[in-house]
Amino acid sequence: MAESIFGRLTGRGHQHASDTKFEFTLKDEEWRQKLAPAAYHVLREHGTERAGSSPLDKQYGAGVYHCAGCGEKLFDAATKFNSGTGWPSFWAPLDGATETTTDRSFFMVRTEVHCHRCGGHLGHVFDDGPPPTGLRYCMNGVALTFHPKSTT
Repeated sequence: MAESIFGRLTGRGHQHASDTKFEFTLKDEEWRQKLAPAAYHVLREHGTERAGSSPLDKQYGAGVYHCAGCGEKLFDAATKFNSGTGWPSFWAPLDGATETTTDRSFFMVRTEVHCHRCGGHLGHVFDDGPPPTGLRYCMNGVALTFHPKSTT
């Protein structure tokens, strides 16, 4: 069936991660209660936060970035780099932490990244990153929480 222009513009052209069964699930109302409105919009509605709006973009301490929806460990801070895009960027996720789907919204084809445990939309991955992978996982800061490395 042909996809409408409205669907492509609004992101309804996604091959949604929500079509899959995930280990961690909540009903929509439970997600709305658990998450701040901006995090809900990104994680559950495939939204995007404004570039430069996340304090995590400038966070470069040792630690681990987790999914703001379910708490899954996603990225080691050692893989974070300054992409200059205004979003937290990483050259690789932790093994098995993320999955990808095709995003055909806004007249583009991109690779969407989502949490493997809850399916929450995190951002997109591009092939213009640094070595050793050459990838740039461009993540929405509201989709992540940072847990600093303990010094004890």
